[in-house]
Order: sequence, then C-alpha cells, then structure tokens
Amino acid sequence: MNNSPQNATKGFTKAFWVSNSVELFERMAYYAMFIVLTIYLSSILGFNDFEASMISGLFSGGLYLLPIFSGAYADKIGFRHSMIIAFSLLSIGYLGLGVLPTLLESAGLVRYGSVTLFLGLPQSNTRWIVVPVLFIIMIGGSFIKSVISASVAKETTEATRARGYSIFYMMVNIGAFTGKTIIDPLRNIVGEQAYIYINYFSGTMTLIALLSVILLYKSTHTAGEGKSMKEIGQGFLRIITNWRLLILILIITGFWMVQQQLYATMPKYVIRMAGETAKPGWIANVNPFVVVCCVSFITRWMAKRNAITSMNIGMFLIPISALLMACGNLLGNDVISGMSNITLMMIAGIVIQALAECFISPRYLEYFSLQAPKGEEGMYLGFSHLHSFLSSILGFGLAGILLTKYCPDPVLFETHEAWEAASVNAHYIWYYFAAIGLVAAIALLAFAKITQFIDKKKKV
Repeated sequence: MNNSPQNATKGFTKAFWVSNSVELFERMAYYAMFIVLTIYLSSILGFNDFEASMISGLFSGGLYLLPIFSGAYADKIGFRHSMIIAFSLLSIGYLGLGVLPTLLESAGLVRYGSVTLFLGLPQSNTRWIVVPVLFIIMIGGSFIKSVISASVAKETTEATRARGYSIFYMMVNIGAFTGKTIIDPLRNIVGEQAYIYINYFSGTMTLIALLSVILLYKSTHTAGEGKSMKEIGQGFLRIITNWRLLILILIITGFWMVQQQLYATMPKYVIRMAGETAKPGWIANVNPFVVVCCVSFITRWMAKRNAITSMNIGMFLIPISALLMACGNLLGNDVISGMSNITLMMIAGIVIQALAECFISPRYLEYFSLQAPKGEEGMYLGFSHLHSFLSSILGFGLAGILLTKYCPDPVLFETHEAWEAASVNAHYIWYYFAAIGLVAAIALLAFAKITQFIDKKKKV
C-alpha cells in the first residue's frame, strides 16, 4: 500500500489514521493520570501540597520545553522509530506509577485501602523514586507532542490539510474528555486506590498505541529532515533577544498560570471544600467541551479584528473567571439541584476560562508566526509554547503555597471543626489568581498601545 500523502478525492493515508488513533489513546492516558497527579502524589505517596505541586509543575513544564529538542531528534531518526520510543517510555512510566505504591506497601511504609494509612512514608526518601518515573513519562510525552502533529502534516496535502488537522483536533479533545471521565466512577468504587489503578489504565492505553504503531504504522516519510541542535539553539537566542516576543510570552504566562489551576488547584479544592463526592474529572471536562463548541465561532467572529484585540478581550475575561470560582465558598456549600455552590461556581469560572482561551490561543499563535522570519515559522511556533513551561512551574508552585495556607489537607487536623476553621478563607486562593490575570490583562493592553505606537513611528 502506498502511504504517501493523497489528494482530497482519495482521502487519507493509513499512516494518517494510525497517527490520529494513537494520539487518541495517548491523550486518554495522559489526562486520566494528570487530572489527579497532585492528589496521587499527596494521598498515595505522602508529599505535602507544595511538594506535590512543584513536582507536577516541573513535569508539566518539561513536557512543553523538551519537544523543541526531541522534535529535532525525531526528524533525524524518523517518525515510526520515534513513536516506538515514545510509547515504550510512556508504557514503562505509567505502569511504574501503578507498581510503585505496591513496592512501598511491601516495604511496610504505607497501607492502601479506600483511605491511605501512612506508616512512615511521608518521612521516607523512598517516595522520591516517583521523580525519575515521571521523567520517563516526560521524555516519552515530549516525542509525542512533536511527532504526531508533524505526522499529520506529512500525511496530508494542501487540499486535505485543513480537514486533517480538524480530525486531529477532534481526536485530541475526545481523548482528553474520555480520559478525565474514568477517574470519578473509579473513585466511587475503590476510594483513594483509584489514584493508583488509573495508572494501569493509562499504561494499557499506551501499550495499545505501541502495538498499533509496530503493526500498522508505515510511512514513506522517514528521517533526515529538520533543524540541527545548533540551529535550534540559535533560534532560541533570536527569540529571547526579540523584546516583543519575549514580553508577549511573559504576559501570556499570566493567563496560563490561571488556566493551570484546572489541574494544580481545582481537584484538591473541590474535593476538600465540596466533599469526597465531588467530581473533578467531570468539572475539568467543561473546558474542552466549551472550547470545541465555541472556538470556531469566536475565531470567525474576531476575524476582522487584529490578533492583539482578540487576545485583550480574552485576557480581561480571566480575572472574572477566578472571581466566579471564589464565589462558591462565599455563597456557602449549599446544594442546588444536586450540585454544591462550590461546584456550580467552579464550572461557571471554567466556562469563562474556556471562552478566554478561544479568544487568546489561536490568535496568539497567529501573532507569533507573523513575527517569524520567512522559513523559520515552524521553529518559532515551537518556541511559542515557552509560556506553558513558565506557567506550569510558577502556577503549580503558587498553587501549592496557597493550598497549604488557605485550603490545607483535612488529614492534618484532629477534628473536622479545626479544619473548617483553617479553611474558612479558602476562596482567597482565587483572589490571587484574579490579581495575576488582571495584571496580565493590563500589561497586554499596554503592550498593544506601545507596539502600535512604535509601528506607526516606523512607517513615518
């Protein structure tokens, strides 16, 4: 069978469909694990909120930084080999997260059940074995981020590319949505052990993807293309010395710091404030649902406006979203139509966040690409995600500090009343992120005015 790109009348290649299918499995695996990663680190391995947040933040940040370099290597060795490496590492990593608690329990450091009983694990350095395990997943994931989207580009033509990426985007979101729906029913069945078992689900998904690549993926597009590491380094220097792009990256980092709380703060916050029956997996799914439903409409609506204008609208929505999340605790934990105020206002805030993302993300990439020298658009867009690296570290780190201060782990308290007294101002967490969002929004407005003035002066 010929696996080279075909025209629109002939449809897509086998390699195209395999690439999209394994992306679906990979996203299911990743989001099933990541939505509860901070909880896994705390409830299963005994890390405090700050430690769990920093580990998760560095892990997430690395997933956005490393594709710049792993993508270059993937171009050299070929996509098939890269995907085999990636899914092998991911399978080892996810299964490692599942096996690690068993080893800790065998060592007598912990006893797992519906509720975890620590027997010295929080004081043991053994739990830090999780860091190299997560690093394995990070390396594998960095290959996937660069290879799958590139494979879609290679296996389509100009006539089929738009439709091809539409299918790819759909697979990404179906995978993200499905993965996050697994955890809540699993928690209802086995309690805190769900945070262990979910990793076996993720490992199974990546093993299926690995077998699919080995047995089914064959492409005429192999190796020998792409930038060298030296060229990538030179490109990085050009970007960080471009004041306009550097400032924009820093400003957008503020937006993504708030967005990161969907994983950094929200899961622990809703479970602690709304109770164990809260469903963080379903709550998190509000974001991709709204984005999928609205991004095309908003992009078309703002088509006649410049990129900065669209981004400004989104940036001013962000502090509003954080304030809505704060309202849940202010209104009290009453239940309305089977849903607590905490959950209701969290969903309202996430809806606004998702709408902000629709205004910002597509136009940010557009603006970034227009600043790139001809022939370097791809490399510049690769560096455009540096904001995700920064926001992961800063956003997760701040989340750990704020959770410790305003919404601490109930197990640290002898009575429920003592915990209630310690968490009475839990909503203050969202005031911090509202402030960050507002500062970023004002900064982007100033950036727009200054760059507009400079550009007008250059024309004169």
